[in-house]
Amino acid sequence: MIRNAVNRASLAPLSAAAILFALSLNSASAIATEPNTIVLENFHFAPASLTIAAGTTVTWENLDEESHTVVSPDGLFRSSGLERSDKFSFTFDKAGTYRFVCSIHPQMIGTIIVK
Repeated sequence: MIRNAVNRASLAPLSAAAILFALSLNSASAIATEPNTIVLENFHFAPASLTIAAGTTVTWENLDEESHTVVSPDGLFRSSGLERSDKFSFTFDKAGTYRFVCSIHPQMIGTIIVK
């Protein structure tokens, strides 16, 4: 009986941790698989490059604790500061290659290819 009580006590925290870990994986996977969505996480855009058809709307979602922006260097689009969970969307109507950066963290760069 004592052995069973010890086993149960040691399994309860592990079970809760396993459930939380599995839930975090599921939520990250759901976000990562949203079509035409780019996440801002760990000071990167993911994916860094996205190919879409003309007329498609792309959404950026900030998953970092830090603020970020999504800015087209040629002035086509510019988000305000995005806090955690904030989103910004833009519809690409014309074929071409469009670069974007975070104006706060210029090492964060990405490309949209519209066909």
